[in-house]
Amino acid sequence: MGRRSERLSKQGMLASDLAGEGDVIQVVSRAFDVLRCFEGHEARLGNLEISNRCGLPRSTVSRLTHTLTRMGQLVYLPRDQKYRIGPSAVAMSTSMMKGLQLRNLIRLRLQDVAEQLPGTVGFVIPDRFQLVYLEFARAANALGLHETTGSRIAMASTAAGHAYTAALDDDVGDALITEMEREMPDSARMLKSRIEGNRRHLREQGYVVACGTWSPHINGCAVPLWSPQYQTYVVATIGLLSAMFDEKRVHREVAPAMVELGAALGGLLEGADGDIFTNRLERKTLPVSVHNNNKIIKAETTNELEAGTRRPRPARSVRAGDGRR
Repeated sequence: MGRRSERLSKQGMLASDLAGEGDVIQVVSRAFDVLRCFEGHEARLGNLEISNRCGLPRSTVSRLTHTLTRMGQLVYLPRDQKYRIGPSAVAMSTSMMKGLQLRNLIRLRLQDVAEQLPGTVGFVIPDRFQLVYLEFARAANALGLHETTGSRIAMASTAAGHAYTAALDDDVGDALITEMEREMPDSARMLKSRIEGNRRHLREQGYVVACGTWSPHINGCAVPLWSPQYQTYVVATIGLLSAMFDEKRVHREVAPAMVELGAALGGLLEGADGDIFTNRLERKTLPVSVHNNNKIIKAETTNELEAGTRRPRPARSVRAGDGRR
């Protein structure tokens, strides 16, 4: 692997990549910007709507949608004079989601928390200035947030986004905010004002809280996790009604459950390249870190997935074994 590829693997996006410079091929980047505009398989958009959403000239969007249609990534609907996601894009995304057993196990862990707390619990991955729900769970009596798989949330105004940016290496997180300032100055200002406090709280407590940033009625708590599969941080997050869970109650009652969830999901992600994708899930010991009075204590817990149990696990520190924060 070349030196640049190694840096990308360890740190994520570089500042030059975020700015659309360096060796990034802009036409490819813009094509993905167009595809990102389609939130869900049923979304239907015309060139003008796509242009407004991704900030590209309408003539550029027209050329891109024409090419993407010929490739099967989009489908043109003559009656509506709009586009929707095409069969090739659906097939490609489906093939990338073959780890259904892992996703089912993640969903079960999310449901454990959803049965304790009346909110929406999610497992999200980053996509430029947004995060996308890969899995979610909520109890029948859950109120407030109603996100689903594939939903996008803003990075700057959510607990998940604040946790993700706080977990990044400082220079990478700062570069992301710098690029956000060019396109979304208000959002970047909100994130920038909280980034140092979020980093400090994440180092000390293992989670991040954001209250009223996305909506005055919603408080959130999130835990970032290093994903060997995606070579970046993913996030376990929960949103609850602020009328039921004020900030003190989030810290007192919600955060411990989310840190335990992070430990469980961290164990699943660490084992995902091995037996977790096979038909037989062998018992194995998972290294876990527990926060106790700001001290990190190493603990071990047995993976009992083969037996079908879902025992809560100790909280896992965001600091990875190889030195990543």
